[in-house]
This record gives sequence, structure tokens and C-alpha cells, in this order.
Amino acid sequence: MEILEAFDTTRCAHSAAVLAGVDPKTVRRYVAAREAGVPVTAPVARAKLIDPFVPKIEELIESSKGKVRADVVHERLVAMGFTGTERTTRRAVRAARAAWWAGHRRTYRPWITEPGMWLQFDWATGPLVPGPDGRARSTSLFCAWLAWSRFRVVIPAWDRKMETLLTCLDATVRRVGGVASYLLTDNEKTVTVEHVAGVALRHPVIVAASRHYGTQVITCVPYDPESKGGSEASVRIAKADLLPTQVNLGEQYTSFGALQDACVAFEDKVNGRVHRETARVPAEMLTEEQARLHPVPVAPFTAALGVTRIVNTDQTVRFGSVRYSTPPGHVGTEVWVRIDGEEIVIVAHARTGLVEIARHALSTPGCPRINLDHYPGHPQDPSGAPKAPTPRARTEAETAFLAIGEGARSWLVEAAAAGAQRVRSKMSHAVELAALVGLERVDAALGAAAAAGRFDDGDLASIIDHHATCAPSAQLVFADETHSAQPGTSAWAGLGHTTGGQR
Repeated sequence: MEILEAFDTTRCAHSAAVLAGVDPKTVRRYVAAREAGVPVTAPVARAKLIDPFVPKIEELIESSKGKVRADVVHERLVAMGFTGTERTTRRAVRAARAAWWAGHRRTYRPWITEPGMWLQFDWATGPLVPGPDGRARSTSLFCAWLAWSRFRVVIPAWDRKMETLLTCLDATVRRVGGVASYLLTDNEKTVTVEHVAGVALRHPVIVAASRHYGTQVITCVPYDPESKGGSEASVRIAKADLLPTQVNLGEQYTSFGALQDACVAFEDKVNGRVHRETARVPAEMLTEEQARLHPVPVAPFTAALGVTRIVNTDQTVRFGSVRYSTPPGHVGTEVWVRIDGEEIVIVAHARTGLVEIARHALSTPGCPRINLDHYPGHPQDPSGAPKAPTPRARTEAETAFLAIGEGARSWLVEAAAAGAQRVRSKMSHAVELAALVGLERVDAALGAAAAAGRFDDGDLASIIDHHATCAPSAQLVFADETHSAQPGTSAWAGLGHTTGGQR
């Protein structure tokens, strides 16, 4: 500003240079820049060695649609007589590519959604989970979201077959409380059989299912996942939270049920927090969108789920003359059974929709497939041996004794198995001791007595006194019939035998 002010005062470059203390050429350059309407401090463009080759670089960028590599361009320029370095070429290619993309970059129109109109779904690769045979198997995550309310649903599955897709879709529409007008998804073979002249041919089963639910399945442009960015974002977020990685420090899942619980927890988290785009909670917006959703049919679409079976009273279904177990809560209900490779899949209609409840390896008649996890609390041990009985109080005295703790329960079970005498009087004595010295001390003494097999009169009080001396538990004396405190009979062994020639 001092240079320009001096020039405006003197109207002479030499005089202004003397006043401002600069070179006259600097004054002329500043004045010329001001008259041209450009910043006076803008860098001066100087001639470069690569300037004659810039049109060729732009031609290569245009013909390759901005994808040509800089080293390839440098080889072309060297063949044309360029003597500069590859670094100079890379700078020129970077500038030309940025200018080309500025005029050819893809633009997006904001999607103005409408309640009850669109539901998008897609598949994600899930974590490794132990399968029915105990070996780690890959899983898939069915990710769906309502475009208006941003309500998400994530369902784990063992595969992406048509039967699994129909099961997940039925569970999704029942979870959100309605059916959207359109379902937007990818062009997988379960949805699109093939493309003819750019037209997607729908799978007949998915068409029948969409008619059953009163909706229409729409697929995105092939090889263009950006046309369904909502479901892509749902897949990315679900994988970031549910897949065990070093980023989220997640632990490996011990069972398929653990993965299902993790998906439910993920849904509660993302649907219960404020969404960045809408600034509202998706679960609250869902209540408004449900008024615009179509009603869900009472009966699910089961044309591809297999044959129907009734669960027997022993929680098994018979398929191919083989019994297969099911989880509790399905006795007397109708389920669908189908063969999937070397496995058999059992699907039930639960309150939340179609759910895969069991999966077994195929078997032959006479070899039933029974999952012991389907029978929790059963009195028989998996090895075939009977389990230890569970004490249940029926009188006030029994209630008072069992209230002492786990040690009292163990003492009662072991005393009954050992055939101890006068058990009820010893239980009353234990209750009296608990009132005198405390429940914790008596419970610990009863546990030690059960472990050592000490059920005689006075053993409980002796153990309590022993614990009071802070002696380690390793010094406890275990009752053992192979040892005795009685004097030995070795002295009588020589009776009637001669010793040293004498009788």
C-alpha cells in the first residue's frame, strides 16, 4: 500500500521507488497488477521447462479420463524430447488431473425422502463364529434401514440364500412394524436373475414374496453401489461395530447367540441416539413413519422355507426318520424344515417374525441329532450320568439351613450320598452355630466338611475351630478308609513260628 500510495502521489515510478525504498521495477509491477485487477502479491508465473508439453499432458489425461499414471506420461514426454525430471512431470500431471476432475466430477442430488416410501437392505461379511459342529464358520449380516426415519435393523445369518433372505425380510418388516412401498437392494442372484439389454430380470420367488407383502423390489444400477448409499453406510457402520478388529478392540464371539445379542445391542444404540442428518432419534421418528407403512400380513411368506413339521413334546421334529432337537418354547407349534447342503435348517414363526431356531448336520435313521443346549436344567448329565440333585426347601427348618449358603447345599448333597445319619439334627445344629458365629464361617465350614467327607457329630464345630486358627486348607484331614488310626497287627505275624531255633 505504501508503494501504490507513493506512485499515486508522484505519478512517477522512480520518485515512488525513492519514497518507498524499493526498486522502480517493483513499483511498475505493482501498478500493472492493480490495473489488471489481480492481487499485487500474487506469485509471478515464470516460464517452465515443461510448458511446451502441457497440451500433451492434458490430451493424455482426457483420453484416459483422468486415470493415466504420471510415470507413463513421463516416458511419453521423454520420447518427445523432454529433458526434465520425473518430479516435474508428476507436478504437472497432478495439476492437469485436478483441473480435469473439477469439470468431470460426479455430482449428487440430495435425496428428499418420504415417510413409508423406501426401505433399503444389503449384506455384509460377518465375523467368524463357532458353528453347530464347533468349527469356526463365516457369517453374514443382513443390514436394513428406513430412508426417512434412519431406523436400522441388523440380523446375523449363516448364508445369503433365498430362504435366509426371505426369513430376514419377514423379521425386518415385523420389527419396524410395517412394509415400505419400495425395497431397494443390490443385484444379487437371489433378487436379479440376469440383465437383458440393461433391464433386470427379477427372481420369481422374490416377486411372489413382494406381492405377498404388498411391496415392490427395486435394484440399483449394476456395479454402482453409490446409487444406494444409505444401505452402504449402514453396512459400513455395522461392520465397524460388530466385527472384532484392532480398531474397536472387539472380542471374538463364542457362539451364534452371542452374535445375535450383539446385533440387538447395536440396534438399540444406533436407533436410540440422535442422528446427525435429521437431528432426531430414529426410534422416535419410526413411530411417525409407522402410520405411513403398509400393514404386515399375519402369515409369513413360506413358499421357499421347506416342509412343515410339528414340534413334539420332547422338543424334536422328525425329518427323514431322524429326530432333530429344537430350543425350548416351540412344543406343539408348526416349523419349517429344509436341507441346506450337509445341514438341516429349522425355521419358526416367532413374535418378531421368521427366525432360524436350529441348524443340525444331516443324520441317518437311528442317529438322532440332539443339541444339549436346547435342554437347560435337565437332570441328566451330557455324559449320561445323573446330575447332582438340587436342594429345594419344603419346611422352615430346611429353609433356614439352605439360607446359610452354597456350602450348606453342598454339605446336604454329599451327606445324603455318603449315607450320613441324623442329618436333620446336624442341620439344626448348623443353624444354631450360624446364629452364634455368623453365616460366613458356618457356610465355609460346611463346604470344607462336604469336600473332606466329614459328617460325624462334632465335625462341624471342629472345622470351625480349625478355621479360627487360620490354618491353611491343605492341612485339613480327609476321611479315607484306606488309613486307620488303630494300632497295627504286625507283632502278631510271628505268633506260632520258630525264632532262632526256639519255639
